[in-house]
Parts: sequence; structure tokens; C-alpha cells
Amino acid sequence: MANKGKDKDLTKGSILGGLIEFSVPLLLGLIFQQLYNTVDTLVVGNFVGKEALAAVGSTTPIINTLIGIFTGFSMGANVIVSQYYGANDEKSVHDAVHTSIIMSFFFSIIITVIGIASAPIMLNLMDTPDDVIHEASVYLEIYFAGATGLVFYNMGSGILRAVGDSKRPLYFLIFSAVANTVLDLVFVINFKMGVAGVAWATVISQVLSAILVLIVLSRTSGPYRIYWNKLKLNKPMLESIIKIGLPSSVQQGITAFSNVFVQGYINKFGSAFMAGYSAYGKIDAIALLPMQAIAMGCTTFVGQNIGAGKIKRAKKGINISLILSMVFTVILLIPLIIFAEQAIMLFNSEPDVIYYGTLYMRFVSPFYLLSCINQVYAGALRGSGDTRAPMIIMLSSFVAFRQIYLYVVSNIFRDNFYPILFAYPAGWLVCSILLVIYYHKSNWEHKRIIIKNNNVTEEN
Repeated sequence: MANKGKDKDLTKGSILGGLIEFSVPLLLGLIFQQLYNTVDTLVVGNFVGKEALAAVGSTTPIINTLIGIFTGFSMGANVIVSQYYGANDEKSVHDAVHTSIIMSFFFSIIITVIGIASAPIMLNLMDTPDDVIHEASVYLEIYFAGATGLVFYNMGSGILRAVGDSKRPLYFLIFSAVANTVLDLVFVINFKMGVAGVAWATVISQVLSAILVLIVLSRTSGPYRIYWNKLKLNKPMLESIIKIGLPSSVQQGITAFSNVFVQGYINKFGSAFMAGYSAYGKIDAIALLPMQAIAMGCTTFVGQNIGAGKIKRAKKGINISLILSMVFTVILLIPLIIFAEQAIMLFNSEPDVIYYGTLYMRFVSPFYLLSCINQVYAGALRGSGDTRAPMIIMLSSFVAFRQIYLYVVSNIFRDNFYPILFAYPAGWLVCSILLVIYYHKSNWEHKRIIIKNNNVTEEN
């Protein structure tokens, strides 16, 4: 298969070495991607105030709801491209890439329109306090107005990762994260733009990263090159991407939307508790990145090896991925627990904010090991083309169980926030148990989505 050596064939060579080489750039990329919102909260928390910090932090569930829906379909494209790439089917890789790009055009429009229209409704659903809701609305309107950059970057970088290229998406994220940091400081400190300033900085930076990844895809010599004058929607390929991506889309979208209600339970305890939770949330998001990067690497690894018919190698890669994710997570946990207070102080120096944020971090972070299990197994199943089971299991655990749990404990312990802290760990525990059972009892390894005679089929 023609390429310039930037893509990586994960069906050959050392499994451990291949996973580490592929996952490390993914991890670094996720870190820099997380820096977008983390820098936003750092800047507003230190230079604007705790209400601004609470406003930016409280928008995360809303943003993740709409972006999560698109990300699921992006995952579908990633699986399809990786399987065809592993099978050396250049024509199908070409069709999948061009169909994915056309999908991105439509999704960017949909996310912008729905995001701007639904923001006020979702903020009210979360019982956002009066001293926070205006700035949160401003941030969301600007963010969704510029969502096109995020959509195209996610799809383009997903295509590159599917063919084993995790380095160039990293380089582009580093560039745009630095740009975002500089623009945050300029807009907030120099131009006194407040929350609007960090929102515009994020949008501009995301557009820059999208342009860079699209330039690479337009110039590569591989079968995943974009030919803009030959863009064509391949209907069977679109059906295949939707078949794989829809369950992940539904799962991520509904799970993120359910977090709107979780945020509502947090908001009832006031802006100080919200700010502490927001500060913890940014550190929490970074701490989860190693397992997420390894899970993403596992998805591509399994996809390529299933496509090549190497089932035993795929299974070995899953086991190694689980061990790696746990090792990296334990390494992070120790300083996270010891220096929790200092970490929260980076975002805000008010005593009550530090107290709540530190409490949340030290209580929840030991349970990250549970999340390693569900992230890796879900990633492996998606790589094989089985996205329905992770969807059902994760919705049952992260949405149904978690909402029932929160409703019950909030009514029993009305003025006590301690039971609320256990909502996420409890969901992780249920999800991990169910995924382990399904992984060992099902025949996930024999599934492969293919197209024959313009019909989408599942090969077993």
C-alpha cells in the first residue's frame, strides 16, 4: 500500500512496542487537546473570578453532548478505514475517507444550529445559578458558532489515526494549544474580554488545527488522500459508517446529556461547590487521558488486525493495552492524591473552592482503575466492529444506573454532598463488570463490517 512512512501497519512487529509507539502520540495529543478548556478555566479562574470559572466549567456537559454525538460517527469512520487499511483494500479506504469528509460538512452545520438554539434550555435544565448563567451562555454561543473547526479536526485526525499515523495530529494539536494559550491571555488580560475572550481563543485555535490536518490529507500519497474535486458520497459506505458509528454516537451523546443532570445536582450546592468541582473536573480529565489514549490505540490495533484476520494478535493487544493503562494510571494517582490541594489552587485560591475541589479529587481518583477496564474493553469491541454492546452497557451504567443512584441519594441525603461524590465511581464499577462478562462470553472477535456488491454486510 502506497505511503510515505507516516502511517503504521499494526498487524506486524512487536505488539507492546507498536501499541506504545502509536499510543504515546495519542496521549500527548489528548493532553494538548484538553489544554484548550483547561487553559480557559485557568485564565478566567485567576483573572476574572470564581463565577467565570464556574460558568466555563459548567458548559462541559452541554458541549460534550453535541460533540459526543458527532464523535461517535467519527469513531465509525475510524473503524471502517482501519479495517480496510488492514485488509489492503485501497478503493474502500478512498471511498470511506471521502464519504467521511462530506459527512463532516453536514455535521458542522447541524452542531452549530442545534448548539446555539439549545444552549439556554440546557443551562436551565442544570439549574445554573443566576450569577453564572449569563457568562455560560456567552461561552456556548461563541463555541458552537465556531464548531466547524473541531468537527473537521476530529474527523481528519481520526482518519490519520486509522492508518497508524498518530504523530501529525499531535503536532497540529501542540501548535493550536499554544495558539489558544497565547490568545486566551491576550483577549482576557489585554482586551478584558472575559469569558467571551477564552471562547474566541478556543474557536480560532480549533480552526487552525482543522486547516493543518486537511492540508496533510490533501497532500499525502496514500490511499486516504482527499481529492476535493472528486468528493462523492458512497451510499453503501455511508451505511457502513452509520452502522458502526450510530451506537457509539447514541452512547456518547446520551451519556454526555445525562451529565447535564449530574451537573444539576452539583449546582444545587452553590457557585463555590461548582467552582471546586469544575477545577477538579479539569484535573480529572487529564488524569483519564492515558487510559483513553491506550483505548484509542487499542481500537485501531484491533481494527487493523481483525481486518487482516489476525484474531490471536488482536486479543494479545487487548490484554497488553489493559496492563499498560493500569500501570500509567497508578503512576498518575500517587502525586494526584498527595498534591490535590496544590493542584486545585492552580485554578482558584479561594478557601472554599480549594476545599471542595480537593475533597472531590481525593475521594474519586482511586477509582480510576475501574475506568481503565471499561475504556480498554469498549475500545477493543468497537475496533472489531461491535459497537452495539458497548453502547447498551455504557448507557445502562453511565445513564440509567447513575441517574437512579443520584435521584435516590439526593432525596435521602438532601443536604449532604458526600453521596453525590460516589456517582461516577459507582457507574464505572457497574460498567466494568458488565463489559468483562460480555467480552469473555460473546463472539466479538468474529465480526467484521464489509461491503460486497454495494451491500453492507457483517462477516462472521
